[in-house]
Amino acid sequence: MNKMDYDRALFYTHRSEWDNLLILMVRTTDQFLSKKIEHFLHAYNFERDYTVIERKLYSLLRYIDHANETLDEELTETPMYSLS
Repeated sequence: MNKMDYDRALFYTHRSEWDNLLILMVRTTDQFLSKKIEHFLHAYNFERDYTVIERKLYSLLRYIDHANETLDEELTETPMYSLS
């Protein structure tokens, strides 16, 4: 997984750059992130009920937060160097 993808997804969502978010959806190797972006963009473009859009947005943001926390834990568990 690439931490940069999550940072970009968060940035594009915050800035409402939907075209860039769509490009990220296609290019990322994280299939869960891709699917969350797809569900949000579909709801944003076609859903009339704002609560559905809000739920999809929060789902995307929760996944980004979870993925970033998981990556941070993996990075701290792996030593950067060894003294042996």
